[in-house]
Amino acid sequence: MSEPAAVAFTGLVDLAAAALGGRALGASDDFFAAAENLIQPGRGVFIDGRYTERGKWMDGWESRRRRAPRPGPDGDCDWCVLELGAPGEVLGFDVDTNHFLGNHPPFASIDGLTAPAGAPLDELIVRRDWAPLLAQSPLRPGSQNLFAAIARAPVSHVRLKIFPDGGVARLRVFGRVAPAWQPARSTDPDTAPHVAADGVDLAAVRNGGLALACSDAFFGPMNNLLLPGRAADMSGGWETRRRRGPGHDWILIKLGAPGIVDVVEVDTNHFKGNFPDRCAIEGIDAPDARITDLIASTAWAPLVPETKLRAHERHFLATAAGRADGSSAGAAVLATHLRLHIFPDGGVSRLRAWGRRHG
Repeated sequence: MSEPAAVAFTGLVDLAAAALGGRALGASDDFFAAAENLIQPGRGVFIDGRYTERGKWMDGWESRRRRAPRPGPDGDCDWCVLELGAPGEVLGFDVDTNHFLGNHPPFASIDGLTAPAGAPLDELIVRRDWAPLLAQSPLRPGSQNLFAAIARAPVSHVRLKIFPDGGVARLRVFGRVAPAWQPARSTDPDTAPHVAADGVDLAAVRNGGLALACSDAFFGPMNNLLLPGRAADMSGGWETRRRRGPGHDWILIKLGAPGIVDVVEVDTNHFKGNFPDRCAIEGIDAPDARITDLIASTAWAPLVPETKLRAHERHFLATAAGRADGSSAGAAVLATHLRLHIFPDGGVSRLRAWGRRHG
C-alpha cells in the first residue's frame, strides 16, 4: 500500500530538501538511522521484518534510548544540524514522525543561523548565535506535525532538537529563498556555447523561482522543473498524464526577479517515449498579478515560438531578446513570469530562463 501524499505549505519551497542541495552535517546520535534520511523525498517507508545489526531498519533519523547526557552543548536532548540547499526566510516546518509510533520524540524545537556554505559541524555546534525558529512543541506519533516558524531574517542552517530522544522520519523547512545570483557559467559550464557569461537563471528555485500553477502534474510535481542539476531519472521532472481530448498542457512560472530572458533551456532528459512533441514559451510583466489573473491574461508576449522537441536532450532556445553573443534578434520582453506550453502533453525534466535581472 502506497503512502498518502504529504500535506505541504503551498507556494513555499522546502529549503532543506536533498534535491535542492540540503545536507545533514551531523547529529548527537544516529545509532538506529542516519540523519541524512530526514531530507529525502517522500514521507519515509516501513518495511516489515527488515533489520540491521543495530536493530529495526527505519527510514528516518533515530537516536538510541537516552540513559545519560550526551556529549555536546545540549545534554538534555538529541539534535542534528542541517545545511539548507538554499538560504532563505523560514516560514513553516513539517516534523514528520511517520512510522515512528512507540519511539517518536514527545517534543521538538528548531533553531537557525547564518553561516558560510561548507562550515564544519564542530564550529557550528558551539556557536552562540543560534536563534529559535520553533519553540519546544509537542509531537504526535506517526503524523505530520506542521508548525509556523518564528519570523526571522534568512538562515542557512537549522538545528532540530528532539526531547529526549527517538525517531523522526522527515523534516521539511518551508520558506522563501534568498537568492545568491551566481552567473550561469559558474554553476553549469556546459551552458558556455549558448548563454552569455554574465547570464543568470531567472527561473531557478535557488534564485527564488517558483512554479505557481499547471494544467496537470499527474506523474511529476511542477517545482521539479526548477531544481538544480539534471534529474536522476523521470521522477525528477514535471510530467503530465496522457491527454485524450483537445488542447495542450502548460505550466506557469514566477521568476526570482524581473528580467530579460535571452535563452530558454528546455531539457527532456530521461523522457524518451513520453517527451512533448513541441513547446512554446511566453513572458509577461505583471509583478502584482494573482495566479488566476495570469492564467486569464491576454497580455502574454511570445518569447519562443512553437518549436519541435527531441527526446532526452537539452534544447537551448534563443528568445526575441537576443542571442548568447549579445546580438539583438528582436524586441526584448521584460518578464516577471513565464508560461511554458507543451504540445500536446508529456514530460520535461528542467526549465532554465537564462538572462539578465532588471533593476
